[in-house]
Amino acid sequence: MIIPFVAGLVLPAPATPAALYHAQGEMAGEVTANSVILQSRLTRAAALEEGDLPGAAGVACFEWSEQADFQGARRTPWMKAVEEKDFIVRTRLTGLQPGTRHYYRLVFGHSENETETGPVRSFKTHPGPAAEDEVSFVVVTGMNYDPFMTGKVNGSAKPSATAEDKRLGYPAVEVMRRLKPDFFVGTGDNVYYDRPAKPAARTLAELRRKWHEQLRLPRLVAFFGETSTYWEKDDHDFRYDDADLTGEKEPLPELGIRVFLEQMPVADPAQDKPLTYRTHRVSRHLQIWLTEGRDYRSPNQEPDGPQKSLWGREQREWLQRTLKESDATWRILISPTPTVGPDDARKADNHVNPKGFRHEGEAFHTWLKENRMTNFAVICGDRHWQYHSIHPLGTEEFSCGALCDENARLGQKPGAPNSTDPEARIRQPYTQAEASGGFLRVVVRPGPKPGASEIRFEFYDDTGALLYSHRKSSGGAA
Repeated sequence: MIIPFVAGLVLPAPATPAALYHAQGEMAGEVTANSVILQSRLTRAAALEEGDLPGAAGVACFEWSEQADFQGARRTPWMKAVEEKDFIVRTRLTGLQPGTRHYYRLVFGHSENETETGPVRSFKTHPGPAAEDEVSFVVVTGMNYDPFMTGKVNGSAKPSATAEDKRLGYPAVEVMRRLKPDFFVGTGDNVYYDRPAKPAARTLAELRRKWHEQLRLPRLVAFFGETSTYWEKDDHDFRYDDADLTGEKEPLPELGIRVFLEQMPVADPAQDKPLTYRTHRVSRHLQIWLTEGRDYRSPNQEPDGPQKSLWGREQREWLQRTLKESDATWRILISPTPTVGPDDARKADNHVNPKGFRHEGEAFHTWLKENRMTNFAVICGDRHWQYHSIHPLGTEEFSCGALCDENARLGQKPGAPNSTDPEARIRQPYTQAEASGGFLRVVVRPGPKPGASEIRFEFYDDTGALLYSHRKSSGGAA
């Protein structure tokens, strides 16, 4: 058949595929000496649209190498970015070299034949249980987006975020990036579903939106592209303030659990029922434990006693067993909530509140003493102020404090009548004199003698000022 030429006839041009972005950058999670979880999310925009960052369907894989120029690079299998998974792609790499910086980048497109390549990111694997390499990490809590952006503070500090900060993200994140930690720990309250309170996030789309607006901030994208991450959840990124598993107020527990696992590189994609409590051996001298404080707890309002548990029996037994099995010089429990305090007496949410889970908390400190758990410390999130406290039985606790000024307050001190320690039984070498945002940095390095080691806990404000430092050697405090 011959199609005649018709003057003036214009055929429609083929449709140009919409642009694809990955505006939340990439993250490396749950790094070990020989494995890591890599994650990204495809988006249809490079910036917020009506307060959200909409996702986009496509395909993606990760290219990775031990060389910055990607010599000898390998690729993961292709993955589909689909709406059911919020357009997130995630995979786990294994067989990595210990104590080595690895470079990776996202390859993505509408199809495997039409792709582009993202910026180079990197992470460092742990040295492993036989190595004595120096290791450093940073710990944060209280990444409260709404007061940071609006200036309507959720504490007693004055708002300090400039227009440039609101465009780029939290100043403390840039300070942490410059310190070049080996890894980062978010102890929970990584987003706030209930801030602002009206309207609070309740639906799947609304919960997802909280993560989108947070993780697209340029300072977070840059920092998480240069280090590895561990994530815990607490009340505000589970349901709402002091939430447990009871009640019909939305979001319901099942949704909070689901969205955390969906949004964060915590669980191996191949696992059907992942556990969010885990331990990682970092080096000869360091092992960390990360606990789950929401999924297994008894109702907050249940009378305290031997049967009431924040951890649940299985997690508590796992924690005690693995602590005893460890031969690391320093054993650090990173908990979403405090175990020493002091805290506000009015609460019923954690291990130090008399109406909360104090029986289990005190039993744990007794167990630590009876089992001679020397060179052990707790790092906690949740509380909006920094402190270094020592339990009457000897357990030391370091509260990392809120990340930004707009979410910071001054804390309870031992002996305060409205605290959980009105009798001043707790010793507190340090608490903030002025409310401010910031973070905790921990450095573990070999000591001067073979097999010796020292650990240093450093509190910074969000401008980078060192507020307090505490050093211990493997032979005792120094």
